[in-house]
Amino acid sequence: MIDSRTSDDGLSIRRRRQCPKCGGRFTTVETASLNVIKRSGVIEPFSREKVMSGVRKACQGRPVTEADLAVLAQAVEESVRQTGVSQIDANEIGLAILGPLRELDEIAFLRFASVYQAFETLEDFDAAIAQLRADHVGDRGTTEA
Repeated sequence: MIDSRTSDDGLSIRRRRQCPKCGGRFTTVETASLNVIKRSGVIEPFSREKVMSGVRKACQGRPVTEADLAVLAQAVEESVRQTGVSQIDANEIGLAILGPLRELDEIAFLRFASVYQAFETLEDFDAAIAQLRADHVGDRGTTEA
């Protein structure tokens, strides 16, 4: 191996190699596999498109673009890969989606959270909205009188 570099997105490693017999040079790109353990126990490869598809439903009718969804899916994948595990529960991916989605659109966040966290009553929505409001007050660094 002559050279080894992490790609710009941090998800793969580019290695420059040289054949010991003929001296020819070539490049390989290596990526770590990431598998998702579904609730049913089925294991499947992580898919950004599945993340985007799930979030897209929560964003219907909201001012969220496909580019926004792609950025969110990339952030979720990077977050999950930073854990260093090769298999992750689907539940953990859902948790990783909540933060970036909340930053992107709070209404879409409430929609996604209501399904993901199985809201059953109006009080569940009230609690989530109250938390959003409290966080807004905290973000401003002041309290309302």
